[in-house]
Amino acid sequence: MKLLSEKATCNSHGQDSSYFLGWQEYEKNPYDEIQNPKGIIQMGLAENQLSFDLLESWLGQNPDAAGFKRNGESIFRELALFQDYHGLPAFKNALVQFMAEIRGNKVTFDSNNLVLTAGATSANETLMFCLADRGDAFLLPTPYYPGFDRDLKWRTGAEIVPIQCTSSNGFRITKSALEEAYKEAKTRNLRVKGVLVTNPSNPLGTTLTRNELELLLSFVDTKGIHLISDEIYSGTVFNSPNFVSVMEVLIEKNYMYTEVWDRVHIVYSLSKDLGLPGFRVGAIYSNDDVVVSAATKMSSFGLISSQTQYLLSAMLSDKKFTKKYVSENQKRLKKRHAMMVRGLQSAGISCLESNAGLFCWVDMRHLLSSNTFEAEIELWKKIVYEVGLNISPGSSCHCTEPGWFRACFANMSEDTLNLAIQRIKNFVNSSAISTDAHSNQTNQNTNTNTKKKLFSKWGFRLSFNDRER
Repeated sequence: MKLLSEKATCNSHGQDSSYFLGWQEYEKNPYDEIQNPKGIIQMGLAENQLSFDLLESWLGQNPDAAGFKRNGESIFRELALFQDYHGLPAFKNALVQFMAEIRGNKVTFDSNNLVLTAGATSANETLMFCLADRGDAFLLPTPYYPGFDRDLKWRTGAEIVPIQCTSSNGFRITKSALEEAYKEAKTRNLRVKGVLVTNPSNPLGTTLTRNELELLLSFVDTKGIHLISDEIYSGTVFNSPNFVSVMEVLIEKNYMYTEVWDRVHIVYSLSKDLGLPGFRVGAIYSNDDVVVSAATKMSSFGLISSQTQYLLSAMLSDKKFTKKYVSENQKRLKKRHAMMVRGLQSAGISCLESNAGLFCWVDMRHLLSSNTFEAEIELWKKIVYEVGLNISPGSSCHCTEPGWFRACFANMSEDTLNLAIQRIKNFVNSSAISTDAHSNQTNQNTNTNTKKKLFSKWGFRLSFNDRER
């Protein structure tokens, strides 16, 4: 008798992706400045550790919030008891106001349309359960976050059909690419239920343009499908152009109170903008009452603790603090991004021009032994095992072109990033020397063979002439 379920024994989680395998190798040999200076530096984790001092300073100045007190009196027992899955009203109100602040207060959000989830992972999966049945498909532009293969597909049974984007236009979404993906889904007999985009993009670090957002809204309107905009990096935009939320374009293009208005959904989280992935704070925002109701019930399987909600409601309600934090955090991201780009440029490596996120989309196509994904994985293994850097290969992000890699820069100190850059420089230089040496050896062998051939011909002619005499 079969004792385990298909879900427990299947291999569809995506854990065997090079994205996760790189993490495993890092965990076996993690870099530490003192304990393990030759270990692997983690550049495959999109965490924001640049502004912890600002958060810690706020906590020190607000002991009541950190100590679960209200007006000096403990509310530990109140927070320790069972909570309703709708979430604490004070926290939901503070969160929607913070979301509006991140978007320049060009749009506002209604806390009644907000569903709290244990991180964006839970939010995206919950939306899949609400919008798609097993075997239905969502279209995603490539390259996309490797975790989506797990978050969107594993438990829901939904399918992902890639919208093939290329470097020729900076991996921008085009109408033809959307139509091709839709056609591909139909060819596979899949019912397309929607499009999911990350804005800003993970792994590209770019924001969607207004033209792209308008194109997406027109596309989902014509096809009668949903649009999910994952905006968890919205507060990390450190350079122009500024971030434009899909909600802003919905209003500008007069989609309010149309069917499209109810078919656009936003995913948000405090993991990236506030640098708190361990707090597991995510959210779904939808104008569809049925989706909000269903997602709220499903959130029972992944709630945010009352203690976390209480602490963050106090922090996010402090407008002076949030304004300072957002501004300063973006300045630090901009500085760190520039440091990464300059360092790679000095090693002869370029990056896709970007303005957001915690990573760079790095072009190492010139370092491949051939223009294949096999060569990409070969290079990736060298970088992990020989160079000691865990970066994510483009193939794990379903990139259509071999040789692109995602490298994170905000989860380490400046000294560690400098060391990582120096390691990649040394690798590129040693590769160039090896290539030159191989080229010289090849030329020497060619010259030697040519001389041998010439000598053989000359010797043959000489002996032949001798015989004639």
